[in-house]
Amino acid sequence: MSPSAIWTPTNTNITPSARIHMTLLTASKVKHYFGGLCAVSEFNLELQAGELMGIIGPNGAGKTTIFNLITGVYRASEGSIQFRGTELVGKTPHQITALRIGRTFQNIRLFRDLSVLDNVRIAHYAQGEYSPLEALLQIGRYQREERRIIDNSRRLLAIFHLEAMAAETAKNLPYGLQRRLEIARALAIGPELLLLDEPAAGMNPNEIDLLMEFIQWIRKEFHLTILLIEHQMKLVMGICERLKVLDFGETIADGTPEQIQNNPKVLEAYLGEGPVG
Repeated sequence: MSPSAIWTPTNTNITPSARIHMTLLTASKVKHYFGGLCAVSEFNLELQAGELMGIIGPNGAGKTTIFNLITGVYRASEGSIQFRGTELVGKTPHQITALRIGRTFQNIRLFRDLSVLDNVRIAHYAQGEYSPLEALLQIGRYQREERRIIDNSRRLLAIFHLEAMAAETAKNLPYGLQRRLEIARALAIGPELLLLDEPAAGMNPNEIDLLMEFIQWIRKEFHLTILLIEHQMKLVMGICERLKVLDFGETIADGTPEQIQNNPKVLEAYLGEGPVG
């Protein structure tokens, strides 16, 4: 299958919520320790609704730790993280997902033994509108909600050209299709904020070009705010409006791609020499 078939989206009648111009996510003086090691130090962030921002830095800089703190995988040792004014520190991943924060992972995390369709269906249950008793007895709102979930899941699969593989077991998909499925699953919760952790991992230059177009398309189509981690400088410099650079858990630069490219601290800490990108 060609890269264009992988990443070129299909129009859909899924209606995203209207974008609201406001500060969506804030992090204030966030610190996180693993034992005596400070993995994140004094991390601050203000992300506006509709922005596309990147976090970059060398391996071990603390980038994925930031994502894990935002999504409740880890609890921040100090500081505050707020989404639409709601404190996230102390909430579980399930509670944070229900607030409409979706994410992908650096290493793809699918329900490998479930079908492609079921991987997307599962994500909808964070927004389920029926009670455990209705689910147990399959009465009341359960059947109506199940029909809605299946219909919406199939529409998402159609967007990503996965509808023909709906019954296939997820672990049997090639790598590129698994990456596609993971993004479809993240969109199933109807997120306002989407966190993408190295979405270009394992892709060739042509696929990266198509991925750049695809990320911009889903941002517009689903009215998303996107925060991404990526090592591919072509991607982050090409689509991000702002970049934050981490090194050993500390923020060493914050600005536009043009500012980051010529920042002496970034040149020294991130690449050692030469312009970024």
